[in-house]
Amino acid sequence: YSPNRYCLELKSLKMYMIEYRNLGIFHEHLVNRILDDIVTACKPRWVKVAAEMNPRGGIGTIVTAEYKSPKKG
Repeated sequence: YSPNRYCLELKSLKMYMIEYRNLGIFHEHLVNRILDDIVTACKPRWVKVAAEMNPRGGIGTIVTAEYKSPKKG
């Protein structure tokens, strides 16, 4: 994460992430939704969201999504 003009407050990010705890959602959709919300909220230069999921009795997975701000000029 590389902030531009605005930055994320860690406590706010933590509270936001807790909202997803019991939500039934595909892993890929979850990561893309978090990425979109971060980009919308603070318009960073660059951000990478990686989520490591370890469901009970299932196969663990790591899903990654990345955003790079378009260069101006």
